[in-house]
Amino acid sequence: MEIQPLAIPDVLLIRPRVFGDHRGFFLESWNRLRFAGAGLDLDFVQDNHSRSGKHILRGLHYQLKNSQGKLVRVVSGAVFDVAVDLRRSSPTFGRWVGAELSDTNHHMLWVPPGFAHGFLVLSETADFLYKCTNYYVPADEHCILWNDPGIAIDWPLPAGVPPLLSAKDSAGLTLSAAATFP
Repeated sequence: MEIQPLAIPDVLLIRPRVFGDHRGFFLESWNRLRFAGAGLDLDFVQDNHSRSGKHILRGLHYQLKNSQGKLVRVVSGAVFDVAVDLRRSSPTFGRWVGAELSDTNHHMLWVPPGFAHGFLVLSETADFLYKCTNYYVPADEHCILWNDPGIAIDWPLPAGVPPLLSAKDSAGLTLSAAATFP
């Protein structure tokens, strides 16, 4: 596997080794020893799977007291995946990084605790999987507004096409109004 730090070095793009032939392909999406050997000694407690349609935007979500690290990937379709640094003590506080994850590139993204996370579906549908280092606690969920001008995420939406949002995501807070990490 190849691990590439992004513009925010704590967020990592992971390119697993893919073995393919005329029958299809094989890859290891998680191997505790290999990841630990690469500096990611992680303890996952929950796996999640979501399916979404084109132009659906989920996020930007995070938990404050029960912060989650997430190893995310797409097994069908394509998304633009985003992480926003919410750690006030970080030199990259308020900055974002993004990467395309798809069923053809097989890339994964490590989003560490202390970040908000979201994605936009680029294909007709997408199946999105993520492993979490902490449990989902609904009472601790927070949401940053997807189009907060203070963060200025460059979502790859066609001109004039708004994303499809849940009521919760439409009501997200701006970073300046949101609770963040120390």
